[in-house]
Amino acid sequence: MKKAIILSAGQGSRLLPLTADQPKCLIDFSGKSLIAWQIESLVANGIEEIVVVTGFRDEKMSAVLGAISYPRLTIRPRFNPFYKVADNLGSCWIVREEMDRDFIVLNGDTLVSPEIVGRLIAGATLPITVTIDVKDSYDLDDMKVQRDGDRLLQIGKRLEPHETNAESIGMLAFKGDGPSIFRSQVEAMMRTPEGVLNWYLKAIHALAPSGVVGTVSIEGLSWAEVDFPEDLIIARALTDSWI
Repeated sequence: MKKAIILSAGQGSRLLPLTADQPKCLIDFSGKSLIAWQIESLVANGIEEIVVVTGFRDEKMSAVLGAISYPRLTIRPRFNPFYKVADNLGSCWIVREEMDRDFIVLNGDTLVSPEIVGRLIAGATLPITVTIDVKDSYDLDDMKVQRDGDRLLQIGKRLEPHETNAESIGMLAFKGDGPSIFRSQVEAMMRTPEGVLNWYLKAIHALAPSGVVGTVSIEGLSWAEVDFPEDLIIARALTDSWI
C-alpha cells in the first residue's frame, strides 16, 4: 500500500480561538503540526503518495505541506470548495478519482503512531478495513462500531449501547476491489438530496451488509482525536511520549 488520502478541509470550530486562522491539523504538538505527525507515521510504513483535501485557510495548508519533504514522497493538496457547506463525504467526492489503487484514508484530526498504521496495513484482508479501538464505554461523540468477530456490522454515532462493541479511530484501508466499491458508493450518495450533509462513514455503514467491510483492532496502542479543548492536553502528552 503506497497511497494515502488525508481529509483536512475543515476548520475545527470547536477549538476556537485556536483555529481562528488555521485548520486544526496545523496545531502544534511537541514541535510538529498534527498533519506532520500523520505524514511521518504514513511514510514510516512505505506510503509514497499523499493527497490532502484542503479547505479552510487553504493557502496556509499548502505552504505547510510544501515544506514537508521525505525521499520518494509526493504530497498533493486538493482544494474542496464546498468545505463550508459539505461534510466529509463531499471531501471524498472531490478526490474520488484518486481512489484508483489501494489506499488509506485518514481523518485530519487523528494522531496515530507508525505502529498503528502498520497494524492496519498488515490486517487489511477485506476490500475495506476500519481501524477500531475498544474501551469500557462510549460517549455520544464516538464513532461507534458493532462487529461480529472482525466483520463490521454497523458504524455510526447513533448506535445504541447494546449494539456497540468498538469505536472507529478515523482511519481505513481500501484494497483490491475496495477503492472502486467505495468510490461508487460515494458517487451514489452524493446524488441524493442530503448527499453533502453525510459523513463518509455513512457510506461504510451502507456497504457493511454486503460483507466487504472488516475491522482491525489497535487495542492497547495509544492514539488521540483532536476535537475539543480537553483533547489538546491528551494529544500533547502522546506526542511528547513519541519524542
